[in-house]
Amino acid sequence: MTRRLAPLLLSTFVGGIALWIPVEKLFMSEIGFTPATVGVMAAAYAVVVPLLEIPSGVLADRWSRRGVLVVGNVGALLSVLVGALSTNVTTYVAAALLLGVYFAMQSGTLDSIVYDTVLDETGSSTGFEAVLGRVQVLYSAALVLGAVAGGLLGAATSPRTTYVATLPFLVVSTVVLLRFREPRLHRTSGATTLRQHVATTVCTLRSQPQIAPIVGLLVLTALLSQAVFEFGPLWLVEAEAGTAVYGPAWAGLMSSIGLGGAIAGRVRLDARVPALTGGSLLVGAGGVLLVSSDPVVASAAQVVIATVSVAFSVMATRLLHDRLPSTVRSSVSSGVGAGGWVVFLPFALAFGAISEHFGVSTAGWLLVVAGAVTSGLLVMVTRQQAVATVAGGPVGAGGDPAGDGAADRLARCPGIGEAPEPVAVGAAAAA
Repeated sequence: MTRRLAPLLLSTFVGGIALWIPVEKLFMSEIGFTPATVGVMAAAYAVVVPLLEIPSGVLADRWSRRGVLVVGNVGALLSVLVGALSTNVTTYVAAALLLGVYFAMQSGTLDSIVYDTVLDETGSSTGFEAVLGRVQVLYSAALVLGAVAGGLLGAATSPRTTYVATLPFLVVSTVVLLRFREPRLHRTSGATTLRQHVATTVCTLRSQPQIAPIVGLLVLTALLSQAVFEFGPLWLVEAEAGTAVYGPAWAGLMSSIGLGGAIAGRVRLDARVPALTGGSLLVGAGGVLLVSSDPVVASAAQVVIATVSVAFSVMATRLLHDRLPSTVRSSVSSGVGAGGWVVFLPFALAFGAISEHFGVSTAGWLLVVAGAVTSGLLVMVTRQQAVATVAGGPVGAGGDPAGDGAADRLARCPGIGEAPEPVAVGAAAAA
């Protein structure tokens, strides 16, 4: 399986070397951005992503998941190119919209292709969190490398140069991705019309109401991590930190992706104690951002928020996929991702406006509230998992742990009952 995944892993690593990211906020301030317009920019691609994300998921299920990832890489390439040429807010917002294409194509598609590869190679979803964690670690390592190198390059030359220097990495990433042999589990059942595909997707969700808290958890962990990545550097801007500080600070933040993935791959998180611990860390770290103006302390608190969010999002992703047939896996996962962006849109606008008028520390209250709600969902999901485990195992393994007939209702969905692939197999305590 490692050999099969090698092109995907290498593509993820090379594509993650984004030299421009650590100095982006500095570059944006140079071309006229304010905290309020930063929020507008974030909101702009938060509008684009959900509009494209569900269609991209359907396209991935019905055409090619690798092909959708390639389209996303092209979007990233164009985004960085336009960013490098930007001289004002308007043109940079256009670059952000192109970056939204990348986010839309990646979201739901990458985790689906990893899940089906694990299922195809091993016949079980048990190793999914470890494999997805490995992907996160490599991506994080690339981002850390890009952060350190980008910070040094930006300080030695100019922030604009970091954009130009990123372009070759995206080209290589795309070429390597074309060598990946994607699994075909999503095409094992007979051909269906687009209308039938949508009906199957909707039926899959309606037949399993217990998915709702898992979806909520995925949405909020995505919101927290995206908010920290997008607005975290504003604490440095407010503290008037030097250019050289941005690279190490961003490197630390990007390391949280790998750390969260590594934790998810090694620790069983769908239990009461990890859930309570994670929830407490989210709220506590958010509280630190309210009172500290020190760049080092603020950066450390952001790393904690991002690490916990990534770790529990990997866990929740596995719980979601364990309840989905491969034929609609990307469609549902992309729909969840779209929901995350819909929630992020007003959050970004509010965060930008509050930062503009009252300071970024005051805007940190939004992170505290989101962390508190996430904590509640963590408790709810872990209780649901405890009941399922005691009652006899996952729905996808043929049981009905909730005792509510969810497995029978799912089997009656069009295109699922006759499909040769089980909804999920081998996850002893999942679903």
